[in-house]
Amino acid sequence: MEKHKNSSKDFTRKRCLNFEIIIYFLLNLIKGSYQDELDHFFKALNNTESYERIVSKAAFCKARKKIKYKAFVEIISKSVNFFYNNTSILQWYGFNLLAVDGSTVKVPNTPEVIEHFGALKQKGKNYSIARISQMFDVLNQITIDASISPASKGERELAHKHFMLMRPNDLVLLDRGYPAYWMFNLILAQKGNFCARARTKESNIVKKFFNSGKKEKIVFLKAPYDSIKKCEEMGLDITPLKLRLIRIELESGESEVLITSLIDKEKYPYEIFSNLYHQRWPVEEDYKVIKNRIEIGNWSGKSVLSVYQDFYAKIFSKNFTAMLAHTAKEEINNNSNGLKYKYKINITQALSKMKDTIVILFNRPYLIVKELLKKLLNIFIKTVEPIRPGRKCLRKHKYQSKSFYICYKPIR
Repeated sequence: MEKHKNSSKDFTRKRCLNFEIIIYFLLNLIKGSYQDELDHFFKALNNTESYERIVSKAAFCKARKKIKYKAFVEIISKSVNFFYNNTSILQWYGFNLLAVDGSTVKVPNTPEVIEHFGALKQKGKNYSIARISQMFDVLNQITIDASISPASKGERELAHKHFMLMRPNDLVLLDRGYPAYWMFNLILAQKGNFCARARTKESNIVKKFFNSGKKEKIVFLKAPYDSIKKCEEMGLDITPLKLRLIRIELESGESEVLITSLIDKEKYPYEIFSNLYHQRWPVEEDYKVIKNRIEIGNWSGKSVLSVYQDFYAKIFSKNFTAMLAHTAKEEINNNSNGLKYKYKINITQALSKMKDTIVILFNRPYLIVKELLKKLLNIFIKTVEPIRPGRKCLRKHKYQSKSFYICYKPIR
């Protein structure tokens, strides 16, 4: 609290809306109107049978301004570190398999928000757009790091921040828009590794390899002029990078080229790469969860601060749900033995059950929380869906993005 309150005078008196209560409320996957959400929240918190007007929406609007959004960033960071230090996690050849990807989301069209995030003109109307990005563990379904920023910032710039958090046993999967010498150099400087899909027509080394018809090749990637400047700014050496190019034949008859830092052919044989890059797909699916399940663009306020608070609060709640669900995976796998398909938790149902439950988990004695967790995990185990290997769905490139109107919130 001392670190993340805006003024030394904040939270000095004993009030209903103290630092913890504001945090818990914002973590409660808010989607409805302020007053409706507040009444539901305090009903769950106080375990009352009927609704009571404990706090007004005006009081909460004023109180949330006392908390810096970075409180939620720190909560995410500490919980992620705890998860990896205390949990048996899924890995690929000893690596934490990560993926970095970005997207955009509409933010409130208020002068303050437009000035901060910028605006984009679509169909004759101006929309304020923010760029979001995350580094996501595709096997354990955890967002390692996330960010929201003005749309003028590029995906590579946001990825730079993610890579600073990489650890020696991390392997990051990158889409075609990310590969660059300085980015590869930064990942290696962090003792991490990468596998990226390369554009076959942009790099002379990749183009020459693609035309050669070879399955794989060790190459030395030199630093181009723009990367030299970037590396100097970051204090990185600019010696040529020893990397490995791999050709993958797709079912469509096309070929893709991967560029990776895993150059040991005996330890990482050619055959294991045919499915590696495509394991980044869960990060795409996670954006569906972020946008459509927890409704990241359904902002609870119209200020820049509320956008940042909402974004990081919902990322934590999504992570927290995935961390709890992770403990049920072993039993679900055991229950799948002998069946046609393996099964996984229905994340939509899991998130639904976390609404108001988060409030209780942080505000009840240990024995009650322990019993509640047992019941919660039992629901997770019973609410599963089959994993169908090889199932493919055509990507819809044209879709109508969902808009939320702050003044007209739906009832719960």
